[in-house]
Order: sequence, then structure tokens, then C-alpha cells
Amino acid sequence: MKKLLPLLLLFTLFISCSKDDAQIVDYTAQNEKEITDFITLNKLNAQRSASGLYYVINNPGTGIQPNATSNVTVAYKGTFTNGTIFDQSTNAGISIGLNQVIKGWTEGIQYFKEGGSGLLLIPAHLGYGSYDYQGIPGGSVLIFEITLISVNQ
Repeated sequence: MKKLLPLLLLFTLFISCSKDDAQIVDYTAQNEKEITDFITLNKLNAQRSASGLYYVINNPGTGIQPNATSNVTVAYKGTFTNGTIFDQSTNAGISIGLNQVIKGWTEGIQYFKEGGSGLLLIPAHLGYGSYDYQGIPGGSVLIFEITLISVNQ
């Protein structure tokens, strides 16, 4: 039993200090300040949803409005608040199910109708959270300029 106790303690320590647990950070307050500073600096007329997503509707569109499971075609440019582009589509856009994307897109695209355009200002908890993802650092605020080209289903 005396030999088993150190192994049990070591195992417990290993589990409690796992890499995944160590990376979880709450960026809510930091992201909120970063987004509101961006809005002020750029003189945007943004709305805030209950989830913490901010959005700007430049053109609401006139066609069909998607729901959370719609397949849509969207042209977009994704940047950080410093203006660095991390991803963008062609003018033809991409077709994707809104149930297959980050929460910020699932929620945000639904504020537009076909032909609509604007900005989505997405805090980390509605994006990739605390984890790095394909060159996007964990905790990042994501800004998407979007045009909802069509609702396909």
C-alpha cells in the first residue's frame, strides 16, 4: 500500500495538470473590451446579442432569412482587430451548413437575409475558445465582413 500511494498521487497530479485543462482561459472581459474599443475606434453602429456577439448590419438584405440549420453561401473576409487577415473567400463565397461552423457564425448569419451584408465581431467563446486553430491564437476576437449570397436550404 505504501508503494501504491506515491503512484496514485503522481497519477492524480498528472490528470489535474493535463495540457487541456491548463489551456482553458476565460477571455470574456478581455474580448469585450477589445470589441468595444474596436467599435469606438471605427465608429460602428453595432448591436450586442445576449450571447456577447456584436454585429453590424450594413444591408439587411431582402431575400430568405436562414435559420441555425440552413445551408448558405457566404462571401467573407476574416480579420483580427488589428486588421490582419487570417482567412477569406472568393467573391463567389463558400457554401456551408450553419450547424457546421463556429457559434458566432451560426448565430450571426441569421441576422441577415439573402443579399445582406455587414460585420460579425465574435468573442473567443463563440469562436475557437482558448485553443489555437490553424494560425488563429486562442482567445482571439474574430471580425468577419460577410455578404449572405444565398440560402440554399
